[in-house]
Amino acid sequence: QAQTPQQRRANLKFAKEQEARRGKSEDQIKKKAEKAQKSPISPIWLGILGFIVFGGLVFEVLSRFFLN
Repeated sequence: QAQTPQQRRANLKFAKEQEARRGKSEDQIKKKAEKAQKSPISPIWLGILGFIVFGGLVFEVLSRFFLN
């Protein structure tokens, strides 16, 4: 049975990861995994914070434009 494009992309990604791991010890692989740290704040909270900061500015500009 033929592969779907999604399966083909997943297989290529897996093969690329396996090629990158080939010839390296487990310690080297674990160190690389530990280096990839997540952001201390989630994207949802960044969006909320951005809305609070820039949303207020947008509402202020719109209110001045339409009320004056």
